Amino acid sequence: MADQPLIVELAEWLGTAPGQYVQAWEQKQIDGIVANVFGYHAIQIGLPQWDLLRTNRIPFKGRTRILFERAAEQGAVLVTDPEHLPFETQSIDLLVLPHVLECSNAPHQILREAERVLVPEGRVVISGFNPWSLWGGRERVPGLDPLTPIPAHMQVSLARLKDWFKLLSFELDRGRFGCYAPPCVSKTWLDRWAFMEAAGDRWWPVCGAVYVVSAVKRVAGMRLVGPAWKTSKKRVRRQAVVTSRNSDLFL
Repeated sequence: MADQPLIVELAEWLGTAPGQYVQAWEQKQIDGIVANVFGYHAIQIGLPQWDLLRTNRIPFKGRTRILFERAAEQGAVLVTDPEHLPFETQSIDLLVLPHVLECSNAPHQILREAERVLVPEGRVVISGFNPWSLWGGRERVPGLDPLTPIPAHMQVSLARLKDWFKLLSFELDRGRFGCYAPPCVSKTWLDRWAFMEAAGDRWWPVCGAVYVVSAVKRVAGMRLVGPAWKTSKKRVRRQAVVTSRNSDLFL
């Protein structure tokens, strides 16, 4: 079951200056990823007050809230446990998981559920905090309060996520780090460090505070191959017929 306090604290933190900074960057990345994903069903798990499916054109789109997440009044019509999704196997074309893995004590189980409910060639989009960024390192400095509500030990690194993808049937499609500004709590200072976005992408791309990745569920084609038995036809030796050029002599 998802860690109840974490998802609630995260929803509230998104209203702060650093939360708005992270939200704006992730919105831009996910908008570009989901815009050209097609199918019949698209679902966002958690944080329903944050519409991450707005650019997608799939006919049926839904946003759910996680158990005990206080966001029912903001568009969520279904309460879900991300470790046991209430969807049929191979029924979803697009699944968006904003910071859901790091709010759970069993993130790998959530990925298993994502694999189960996605159709072949379906897509999952995941966002999360980078534990090896300046923001994640702040928690390890004595005397400094963490900037994000997600403890560093709960954050899922991209390297770890890639390993889980390999164990399942996911193929990493695209991904990007972002939010390179130093850990600041005021919008003024975050704006002053805005130039770090371009510099970070160029010089230390793996040190962004957050990441967004997209993976596709690959299902290898199956074909029954029978034994290579060949029924050879028995050759019938044809007896030679002896004829005579002077056969008219017997007439």
